[in-house]
Amino acid sequence: MTEIQIAAVGDLMVKRYIISDAKQSNGTYAFGTLFAKVAPYLKQADLTIGNLETTFAGSGPESRKSPRSGGPIFKCPDELAPALKKTGFDVLVTANNHCMDYGAPGLIRTLHVLDRNGIEHTGTARSLQESNNALIKNVKGITIGILSYTSGTNRIPVPANRPWLVNRIETGKIIREIRELKKKVDLVLLYMHFGNEYRYTPNKRQKQLVNLFFKNGANIILGSHPHVLQPMEVRGKKQFVIYSLGNFVSTKLKNNPYTQSGIILTLNIKKDQKGNTSITNIDYIPTCVDRRMRNGSRITEVLPIRDALKTSVFDLKTGRRNLLNRMLKHTMATLKHND
Repeated sequence: MTEIQIAAVGDLMVKRYIISDAKQSNGTYAFGTLFAKVAPYLKQADLTIGNLETTFAGSGPESRKSPRSGGPIFKCPDELAPALKKTGFDVLVTANNHCMDYGAPGLIRTLHVLDRNGIEHTGTARSLQESNNALIKNVKGITIGILSYTSGTNRIPVPANRPWLVNRIETGKIIREIRELKKKVDLVLLYMHFGNEYRYTPNKRQKQLVNLFFKNGANIILGSHPHVLQPMEVRGKKQFVIYSLGNFVSTKLKNNPYTQSGIILTLNIKKDQKGNTSITNIDYIPTCVDRRMRNGSRITEVLPIRDALKTSVFDLKTGRRNLLNRMLKHTMATLKHND
């Protein structure tokens, strides 16, 4: 018998003030502080996965808004990538509505940076051949196939002659890819970028897609994009969905503190002597993004909420302690699942 643990987080939106807090006096960036408190939890898992909702588009002029959609566009210093690797991330999915923010060159450069830092990825591709090669991870003898898709790219068009740059949510294609992957692996994991932003419940389309993909062989479905948590459901011993993992790293959006709360989801997977694979335990660690002064400088950290409330290290003032307690209660209420 073999047993492993998968850890998963939601959107990694390392935005402007988080970047400015990481800037050093010599002009480089250090993101270690951002992840220091959560790294032990991410490192202890056998496979850790998250959604990279930014790009490594390189130097040059930084636009803040897309001329096409009017929405924000994101890029981050390359130094984030080794920090993510050091924090424990093994796989980052890249199919999301910001993957085309700096066009095809930005998308391609992002994948090069991830490769240089030893982080595997799926959801976007540099070639047709790469797009056809499913990501399969062998973790202590349990094989996991990982697929990633997005509902859109913020109205930034994917070049018509290179549709394989981004995995879009096309049901027929996804069903074929699940079925093909199912022949090669013990477990199929889908990471879906879908749903309505700032909604705490999945919409009808999300539910339809989840039911369809479970019916065709998916085992684990992880959702992102709403920027807040949405419920999770367990279906027997072989199927699990969380409709939205919320934000793991973000500034506060729409003046909503819950856009800075998320979780580290942990799934224990067991493979018995007959080769049957099942989900044996589901748990989560509530997290929040915290920004404060330390030694005269502003820092941003992702904190495990329970740790922050229990220890005196954080020296929480009453207002902040109350906010963390509200975040904790909100997380637990939102994530109630059907066993």
